[in-house]
Amino acid sequence: MQKIFDEVNSLDKRCYEKFALSEDILMEHAASSMYDFIESKFEENKSILIVCGSGNNGADGIALARLLHKKYDVNLYLAKEPKSTMAKIQLQRAKSLDIKIVKEIFETDIIVDCLFGSGLNKQLDTNDTSLLESLNSFNSYKIACDIPSGIDNLGQVKTIAFEADTTITMGALKTSLFSDIAKDYVGEIVVANLGVQREVYEIETNKYLLDESDMKLPFRNKKNAHKGTYGHLNVYVGDKKGAGIISSKAAFGFGVGLVSAISHENLDLPYHIMQTQNISENCTAIAIGMGLGKYETNEIREILNSKIPKIIDADLFYDKIVLECFNQEVVLTPHPKEFVSLLKLCDIANITIDELQNNRFLYVEKFCQKYPNVVLLLKGTNVIISQKDKLYVNSFGSAVLSKGGSGDVLSGLIGSLLAQGYKPLDSAITASLSHAIAGRNYSKNNYSLIPSDLVEEVKKLWKQ
Repeated sequence: MQKIFDEVNSLDKRCYEKFALSEDILMEHAASSMYDFIESKFEENKSILIVCGSGNNGADGIALARLLHKKYDVNLYLAKEPKSTMAKIQLQRAKSLDIKIVKEIFETDIIVDCLFGSGLNKQLDTNDTSLLESLNSFNSYKIACDIPSGIDNLGQVKTIAFEADTTITMGALKTSLFSDIAKDYVGEIVVANLGVQREVYEIETNKYLLDESDMKLPFRNKKNAHKGTYGHLNVYVGDKKGAGIISSKAAFGFGVGLVSAISHENLDLPYHIMQTQNISENCTAIAIGMGLGKYETNEIREILNSKIPKIIDADLFYDKIVLECFNQEVVLTPHPKEFVSLLKLCDIANITIDELQNNRFLYVEKFCQKYPNVVLLLKGTNVIISQKDKLYVNSFGSAVLSKGGSGDVLSGLIGSLLAQGYKPLDSAITASLSHAIAGRNYSKNNYSLIPSDLVEEVKKLWKQ
């Protein structure tokens, strides 16, 4: 996993003070990192338009123009007059080489956005908006310097943002790159070296980006084993029976030895899934909430208050009864609407879904501070998983997974790992990564996935 930071100004300052690296040196390395990316990806003499603002993001772009000069057809567009000290210095250097400064923008092979970066702290004016609209309309390969212009330090897009194919972010990953809305703008994210390796530049943090290697699949290493060795998951099947059945199937395909569906009605289950009316005597984990609908309160209370590891989803996030088990290490998997309801039930915040989406990390932190035993998995394009003061981001999600039943598969995967003895946080991380990567690996049309397809793709992860 990789570290994520809310801001990096303090990290830059540390380089100045501790490593005697000047602002100029860091900027030259930033420009060199962008140059290296362009050189590795594009042939010589390709046309490049570098659009620069007035601050240090613009200064990075002007320095890049100097490095690219003569090897590529460089066009420097100064959207704003340089104001920062470094922008003025870099422009002086560029002018000494007679780098082409153009008066208007036009389509080129490559466009580099160096307007604002992470320094954006105001609303875009009409000129900025018009400029970004024009840049986005060009059929060019688009590179953002640090962060696409138009995204603020919370990852919000107020009006418009640069639609990058690649974002080359400076020094370290930033929280603002991983808001849900940012996903449509950042493209591939590359971290630029600023003169020291990331291990030196970075300090301790409480936020991390999950890598594929953080997925710890439940391979079976024991030869002397039986079905009970791998746990027994109980799945509570509610009014909308399909949800619980989907979860049961997903769980069975992810390594658990036994799955029993809890229901007082006869279910049409696959032969390998058992049915029970009560918690099984040898139950090692419970999945509940998926398609729950109407329910008998005392029965649900008994399940929630049991000391058996649990994954809770969906309908229960609208009822205060769910709070009764928050002293346990339970896994919660709400989508944004459900999490907004949960925040209200917990007296943490009474907000809209938009307010949540504009500051997801903040509200996840508030919730997990109040309930340190709980593992929270907030669904979204970028999934946030958190316990206590640690947050983990799964950025592998895609629109492929935006289907009814996809969340039920996830609940089953988490339940399966809990039943096999995984810790709640580890269950949430591995299941979430498996779920998202399986969706990524789905090879048919991205609109066509159904839950059983997703389960089959999860099974194929074992072959990697």
